[in-house]
Amino acid sequence: MMMLRLYGRVLSMLGSERRLAVVLALANIVVAMAQFAEPILFGRMVDVLTKSKPSGDGDTPVGVESVMGLWILAALLSIAGGVLISLHADRLSHRRRLAVMAQYFEHVLALPLSFHNATHSGRILKVKFEGTNGMAWIWLSFFRDHFAAMVLLLVLLPLSLVLNLYLGLILLGLLLVFSLLTGYVLHKTQVLQASVESLHSSLAEQASDALGNISVVQSFTRIEREAAALRATIRDLLSAQVPVLSWWALASIITRASASLSMLLIFVTGARLHQQGLASVGEVVGFMSLSGLLVMRMEQLVAFINHLFLQVPKLAEFFEVLDTRPGVADHPDAVDPGRLAGTVEFDHVSYSYAEREPAVHDMSLHVKAGQRIALVGETGSGKSTTLALLYRAFDPQKGSIRIDGKDLRTMTLEGLRRNVGVVFQEPMLFARSIRDNVLIGSPDASEDAVWQALSRAQADDFVTRSPEGLETIVGERGRSLSGGERQRIAIARALLKNPPLLILDEATAALDAGTEARLQKALEEVMAGRTTFIIAHRLATVRQVDLIVVLEHGRIVETGSYEALIAKKGRFAALAQAQFMTAAS
Repeated sequence: MMMLRLYGRVLSMLGSERRLAVVLALANIVVAMAQFAEPILFGRMVDVLTKSKPSGDGDTPVGVESVMGLWILAALLSIAGGVLISLHADRLSHRRRLAVMAQYFEHVLALPLSFHNATHSGRILKVKFEGTNGMAWIWLSFFRDHFAAMVLLLVLLPLSLVLNLYLGLILLGLLLVFSLLTGYVLHKTQVLQASVESLHSSLAEQASDALGNISVVQSFTRIEREAAALRATIRDLLSAQVPVLSWWALASIITRASASLSMLLIFVTGARLHQQGLASVGEVVGFMSLSGLLVMRMEQLVAFINHLFLQVPKLAEFFEVLDTRPGVADHPDAVDPGRLAGTVEFDHVSYSYAEREPAVHDMSLHVKAGQRIALVGETGSGKSTTLALLYRAFDPQKGSIRIDGKDLRTMTLEGLRRNVGVVFQEPMLFARSIRDNVLIGSPDASEDAVWQALSRAQADDFVTRSPEGLETIVGERGRSLSGGERQRIAIARALLKNPPLLILDEATAALDAGTEARLQKALEEVMAGRTTFIIAHRLATVRQVDLIVVLEHGRIVETGSYEALIAKKGRFAALAQAQFMTAAS
C-alpha cells in the first residue's frame, strides 16, 4: 500500500505538465487498444484465409480487405501514439525533475535551523538527487511503457473472455499468478529494502563528513580509517541488497516460466477446443499472439515493479523532507514593516529545544532604538538563542518579541530579516567570489559601496593584494582565506546591508589584536545610531556598551553598565575576575 501511495503521489506532482500528461495518457490508451487488436485481427485473417476456397482466378477472398484495413489502421494508430509518446514523455520527465528539484531546494532553505542541525547536509543532497531522479524515471516509464501495459492487462485482457471464454481464462490465470507472485516478493523484501536505503544514506553521510573535514582527516592521518569505515558500510549495504535482488531475480524467472507454460497450455487447449468446434484456428493463433504480447508486458511490469520497489525508500525520504513544515512561516495577515527604527522589547519570552530545559526562560527586556546591548554568560546560557529569536530563526513558545511596538509575527519574514544584520562567530561564506559574498545582503549595491564596506571592515588590504581582487573565489566555506579574513568579509557583508538592527556574535573573535583594535574603531562608527546586540565572551570588549545583560541558564540574572556590574560584585564581576586571572596566568 505504501508503494501504491507513493506511486500515486509522484504522478500527482506533474504540476504544470498535467495537460500534456492527459494527452500522453490518451495516446497510451490508443496504443494499448491497437496492440490488443492486432493479434485478434491476425487471428481473423487466418480464419478468413482458411475458410475461403481457392478460386484459381487470383481474386482476393471475401473479408480479407476489411480485416486488412482494420489491421493497417491499428498499426498506424500504434505508430502515431508511439511517436507522440517518444517525442514528449522524455521532455515532460526532465522538465518536471528540474522543477521539483528547485521546489525541494527552496523548501529546504526555508526549514528551521533545528532541522538542519539534526540532518546531515550529505543526506539532504542525497535525498534531493535520488528522489528527483526516481520521480523522473517513474514519469518517463509510466508514459512511455507502463500505462499502456496496465490498460492492456487490467482493462482489455478481461475482454478476451468475450472472444473465447476458455482461452481467455488461461490468460487471466496467468495474470493472477503474476499478481500473487509479485505481492509475495514485495512482502518478503519490504523491510530489507528499507534497511538498504538507510545504509545508502549512511554512505552519503560518511563520504560528505570526511570530505567536509578533509584537513582533519589528513592532519590526523585518518585516510585509511575513513576509507575502511566506508568500505565496511559498503559491505553491509551489499549484504542487505543481495537478498532483495535474489528475490526479484526469482520472481522474474518464475514469471517467464509461467508465461511459457501458459503459451503451451493455450496451444494444447486450443487444439482440443478446435476439434470440438469451440475455437477456430484463427482464435487459437490470435490467442497465441496475445499470449506473447502478455508475456512481454508482464516481464516489463516485473522489471518496473522491481525498480519501483527499489525507489520506494528514496521517495519516502524525499516526501518526508518535503512534508516537513517550516517552524517559522509568514502569517496570512503578515505585512512588510518597511525600515524599522529599532526599539526592541522581549515580553516574558520562553523557548526550549525539544524536551530539554528552556534555553530562554521568562525573559523580559526593553531596548531603545540606537542602544548597544551586550549579552554575556557562560556557554549554554542562552545568548545565541535569545538573538536567534530576534530574527525569527524560531518563534517563542511563550511571550512575545516586539520591534517598534509590533509583534515580530505580524511582519513578513523577508521584511523583518531585511532589517537585521548578523555577523556570526563562525563566518559562513559561499564558495563564490569575494564580491558575491559581500553582496549577499544587498545584491544591487555599487562597486564603490562594496569597497567602502570592505574598508570599514579592515578587509580592503588583503582583497587588494589578491590577484583577482573582488573576483577571488574563496573556496568551500571560505577555506582559501584565513580565519580573520573570513570574519572581515562577513562583517563587510553585514555593513553593506546597512540594517537598523545589528547582531555581532563574537564578531572579532578570529582576529589578531592589531586588526581587532582597528575593527573595533570601525564598529564603533557603524554601531552609532543603530540598535546593536553583542554576544561577548571576552568581557573587556564590552566596556562602552549602554547595557550589559548577564544570562544564566536562559534567565537574566543581572543588568547594568560595565562599571556598575563590577561594583556590584555579582555574577558579572565573578566572570570578569575569572577571565582576568586566566589572562594573567
